[in-house]
Amino acid sequence: MTDNSILSGIKSPSDLKKLSAEELNTLAEEIRNKIIDTVSENGGHLASNLGVVELTIALHTVFDPPNDKIIWDVGHQSYAHKLLTGRNEKLSSIRKENGLSGFPKRSESIYDAFDTGHSSTSVSAAYGIACADTLNNGKNYTIAVIGDGALTGGLAFEGLNCAGRSKERLIVILNDNKMSISKNVGSMARYLTKIRIQPSYIRAKSRVHSRLDRFNGLGRSITNTIRNIKNWIKINLLGNRKTMFEQLGFNYYGPLNGHDIQQLQSALKAAKYSKGAVLLHVCTVKGKGYEFAEKTPKNYHGISAFDIETGEPKSSTKGFSDVFGEIICEAAEKDKRICAITAAMAMGTGLSDFSEKYKNRFFDVGIAEEHAVTFASGLAVGRMIPVFAVYSTFLQRSYDQILHDAAMQKLHIVLAIDRAGIVGEDGETHQGIFDVAFLSTIPNITIFAPSSFSELREMFHIAIYDTPNIAVVRYPRGGELYLPDEYKYDGEDYSFVGNKKSRKLIVTYGRIFSNACIAAKALKAQDIDVCILKLNKIKPISENAVSEAMKYKEVYFFEEGIKTGGIGEGFGFLMYQGGFRGKFGLTAIEGFVKQARVDSSLAKLGLDAGGIEKIVREGMD
Repeated sequence: MTDNSILSGIKSPSDLKKLSAEELNTLAEEIRNKIIDTVSENGGHLASNLGVVELTIALHTVFDPPNDKIIWDVGHQSYAHKLLTGRNEKLSSIRKENGLSGFPKRSESIYDAFDTGHSSTSVSAAYGIACADTLNNGKNYTIAVIGDGALTGGLAFEGLNCAGRSKERLIVILNDNKMSISKNVGSMARYLTKIRIQPSYIRAKSRVHSRLDRFNGLGRSITNTIRNIKNWIKINLLGNRKTMFEQLGFNYYGPLNGHDIQQLQSALKAAKYSKGAVLLHVCTVKGKGYEFAEKTPKNYHGISAFDIETGEPKSSTKGFSDVFGEIICEAAEKDKRICAITAAMAMGTGLSDFSEKYKNRFFDVGIAEEHAVTFASGLAVGRMIPVFAVYSTFLQRSYDQILHDAAMQKLHIVLAIDRAGIVGEDGETHQGIFDVAFLSTIPNITIFAPSSFSELREMFHIAIYDTPNIAVVRYPRGGELYLPDEYKYDGEDYSFVGNKKSRKLIVTYGRIFSNACIAAKALKAQDIDVCILKLNKIKPISENAVSEAMKYKEVYFFEEGIKTGGIGEGFGFLMYQGGFRGKFGLTAIEGFVKQARVDSSLAKLGLDAGGIEKIVREGMD
């Protein structure tokens, strides 16, 4: 069947410039339908992408990418951008192995100016790119698109503070789909904004300033008088002298209707004529065009495959995050000291029920993981028991606060690390493979690694009541794991499964313990006897566990984390330091892990049951 859509004819942003206003509006609807269809099959980020369709079209019609650079903050809202930059036919592969990334990737397209995945980075990156363009005698524009959520991250304000008074061709677009950052949304504010974004007004303003500058003192006096009149109007008619962004040095325009392509085009053209850094305040509706996503956008932020007609997920299983949510609610009911902290991820980390049941002890600090840890430290000083639930990949931002504000003071906080290990389709920026290595460098930390829902429950209790200083409980994304019937967690630092008199020993923890048990079963069917040493507490490493491992001739350590600085590396060192002269093999992750299903990634890394079986079967002879 021939595709006669407007979208099918867009091979690059230059094709957009040939379309009429009516055709651009039609294109917006086609893009929305394409995104809904694709995410319903592949999963991904829906609401955020539906909210920026018109903005994306306007950007690509007014500017000249890839010469002009567009940086998408977080980057999960870049699907429409991908569609308009030659990747329409490949969108069905998004978030799949060897397919398009769900985020901007410089290696994927010349139109992707900066790799993103974590929030609040766009302004700093854009300012750097703009300065580089100036140093290279360029005349290009750099545009940062940042959401109101990402604006809660401290790095965003550091970037704004630096960039605001610059003279670079830098434009920051604030995509406001939730926060009421500006209260001046009345008719007068809208009218003045409409005037100020007209290119003819900007050009006239520039000419007037240039001519007045020729008259030295008199010209400056007239300029100041005009500025004072303008400020009087803003004070007396709008009730506000300057926005925060103007105080930082930006030329501010807004608020603008983020779903009016023509108004957006006018504003973007005005921004091009302005001298110095510009901030455009654009108001959008998250989930625009899909009823279910508009009503509850948070439910359609990052989602799995779903039924378009009903909005319901195609499959749903209870995961570690859900169980953690149940456990912390039960604990909080019994203990009034327990508080829960999230960095804008209440639903993702299982804290939705807690946020309703214990509102006065629930704290959503926004996308501010650094603040979350120091805030938790303050709660701990006040004799509360703070639990910070956070994805492993986002905890990376809090290294200094964990070290300086919590560990150094020996404060008791609990870090519930969700999405520990491989997470799948979100790719390199979201894999939880670094937390063990960097936490292991910090004193006064205890790390638990449950392999089942019941272990999560017991270890969480130990973390709260029987662990001094910083207690960490890390668990993977997904549902309940396979464990052999003979295994039972007894609260000890390590456990054995299998024949302790065998020659070969597997040492592991967390999710990989499940795979090791499956591998051991398969090896036994081949008359290969192997024992498994499961580390329940991975930091500090148990000296007794090391002593037990030294009794074996061949020790195979499997770790779903980065090899350098990981537990396997430390465990092996302690064995050899203790006089071990057998054979030690370490299978862990060496580098970034690209997007793919979790099972596929584990197989490639040799960390699935088949990979473990093969490595142990072939041995180290």
